[in-house]
Amino acid sequence: MTVELEAKVTRLRGRLGELDSALVAFSGGVDSTFLLRVAHEVLGTRCLALTTLSPTTPVEDANDAKQFAAAIGVAHVLVETNELDVPGYAENAPNRCFFCKDNLFTICADEAARRGIAVVIDGANLDDLTDHRPGLVAAAQQGVRHPLVEAELTKADIRTASRTLGLSTWDRPASPCLSSRFPYGTRITTERLTRVAAAEAFLRARGFHQLRVRFHDSVARIEVDADAMARFLDPTLRDAVVAELRRLGFGYVTLDLQGFRSGSLNEALVDPGPETQRAGE
Repeated sequence: MTVELEAKVTRLRGRLGELDSALVAFSGGVDSTFLLRVAHEVLGTRCLALTTLSPTTPVEDANDAKQFAAAIGVAHVLVETNELDVPGYAENAPNRCFFCKDNLFTICADEAARRGIAVVIDGANLDDLTDHRPGLVAAAQQGVRHPLVEAELTKADIRTASRTLGLSTWDRPASPCLSSRFPYGTRITTERLTRVAAAEAFLRARGFHQLRVRFHDSVARIEVDADAMARFLDPTLRDAVVAELRRLGFGYVTLDLQGFRSGSLNEALVDPGPETQRAGE
């Protein structure tokens, strides 16, 4: 690590050390895994991890979270939930993530209060402040702290520091909830989530790692890294992908020539403006 990054990690440890106790909203992704590792080192038994399990959570993410928590010996609470039951979520407006995070942080706050834990913290990083993140509004309303932001750690910083700590997540692709595969305004259902999850699992089993299957009603739009696109020229692979996704209920299977890009469905958004921001954007 550079001297600058070492200073940021030291700052993170200092901020965590000021807490009497903390509940980490733990998804198993790059950021929350790094945060949990450091928080557990600093706080010991005064640190608790909480992971929600729902139809919107990729199964492999939940499994990774369980395995990591067990490996480092941190107390880990698993809570079954279903964001589709949260009013306003399934309609999939541009502020959908507000409802998801509000539900998550309510669960976290209730568990923290029950156990006498002082504060709820999450893995938001400095880069998140410049992205479309309605969930940050929910966090602010519920008093959730962002230690990685307070330490001025970017996603690149977290990956580098994670590698130094020997965390296998250091180069893990971003893995947002499955609802991020649906254009805003497209209703989210359990059946549709299941189809998207199965399609992505099929592609991962064939060696694609950085990928998304975006749901456009009868069309499945596949995003992969540019250097992986040429693989679809193999007629055997292409035919297998088309056959499987058609079996899953998609009438058409397309490859996005722009390639994988995180949050590509946000490209259709215009500036939401202050009124929408107040509504949870």
